[in-house]
Amino acid sequence: MREVRTCEFRDLGRTGYAEALAIQKDQVEQRKQGLITDQLLMFEHPHVITLGRNGHRENLLASEEVLQRAGIEFQPSDRGGDITYHGPGQIVGYPIFDLREWKRDVVAYVRTIESVMIDALGEFGIRAGRLEGCTGVWVNGKKLAAIGIHISRWVTSHGFALNHTTDLKYFQYIVPCGLTKPVTSIEEQGCNVPREDVVDALARQFVKHFQFDRLSRDHIGRNACATTMETIS
Repeated sequence: MREVRTCEFRDLGRTGYAEALAIQKDQVEQRKQGLITDQLLMFEHPHVITLGRNGHRENLLASEEVLQRAGIEFQPSDRGGDITYHGPGQIVGYPIFDLREWKRDVVAYVRTIESVMIDALGEFGIRAGRLEGCTGVWVNGKKLAAIGIHISRWVTSHGFALNHTTDLKYFQYIVPCGLTKPVTSIEEQGCNVPREDVVDALARQFVKHFQFDRLSRDHIGRNACATTMETIS
C-alpha cells in the first residue's frame, strides 16, 4: 500500500525576511531528521532586496544609504538566482520539501513550481506562461513571479515570489534577476482578487502538481499545530 503523502500549509503573513529565514532553517533541519512532513510556508515581507549566492552586486542600482532612506533592507541570501525585491502586496512561498519523496530532479522541481503559479493564475483568468531561456512566470513579456531556491541533502528552501498588489516602483532600485525586462503584478493585469484567494489557489495547485494526498492547514499561526486535514481528490 502506497504511503499517504501530506503537505502542511501555513500562511504566516507579514514577517521580516531575517525571521522568515530563521523559520525556514529550523523547518529544513526538522525535515532532514524526519520530524515533520513537507511544508508550504507563505509570507509577505516588508521592503527588502535580496541578493542570491550567484548574484551580481552591479544589479543593485542604489547605494545602501539610498535604500535606507527608501525604507528598504538589503540582505544577502543563500538561495540561487540573482537579485530580487520583496515587499508588501507580494506573495512569497517557501516550500520545505524533500525531493527524495517526489523526484530527485532540481530542474523538474523549478518547472513544476512555475506550473503551480501558471495554473493558479489561470483560475483568475490570467494567461501566464514561461519565457524561453528565463526562469519564472511571465505575462506578455513582463515578469509576474520570480523563483530562487536552495537545496541541501535534497530538502528545498526559499522558493517563489508572486507580485499581487506589489508597488512596482520599488523594482527601480535593481535589475530584477539580472534581466532588463519589465515586471508586472496581478493588480496591474486588471485582476482585483483578494490575497487569500490567490494563496488558496497556490496551495491547491501545489498539492495537485506535486501529487500530495492531503493538505494540512494551520489556521492559527506559526507556533500552532495543524487544525484541519483536507483530502485532495
